[in-house]
Amino acid sequence: MERRTIQLTGELLGQTSFPYHFGTFRIERHVTTLDGRHLRTEVVHGVTSRPVPAGAKAQAAEGAALLRLVRGHWTIENRLHHVRDMAFDEDRSRVRTKNGPRVMATLRNLAISILRLAGAPSIKKALRWCARDLGRVMRLVGLR
Repeated sequence: MERRTIQLTGELLGQTSFPYHFGTFRIERHVTTLDGRHLRTEVVHGVTSRPVPAGAKAQAAEGAALLRLVRGHWTIENRLHHVRDMAFDEDRSRVRTKNGPRVMATLRNLAISILRLAGAPSIKKALRWCARDLGRVMRLVGLR
């Protein structure tokens, strides 16, 4: 189980070079097992361009919104970038010049999207399934 707490402040931490810096936050993640044993505590600091309101209720609402935004960032990381690296071994790609990396990332994203729309629970398994028969790929993209 994970319990998160957030602390907001509208104060700037020293001299900052972040443009549109309106406040800072501190997130503590307390992770325990289901029976209550403490596993670990993680602390993350960040800056925000969202204004930090005055008042406890307003800060609580803004804190909840920031927690959702931070969580949403990791959803993107886990659903896309991690899949691209695990299924396509993207980190070891030798495509590095001109528009090549962008084009390959776009093609990988397209393949992942098509497989997800087709209901594939595992992108890696779906890629192997498609690799065995070109006709399957053609049907997925609507060319047959």
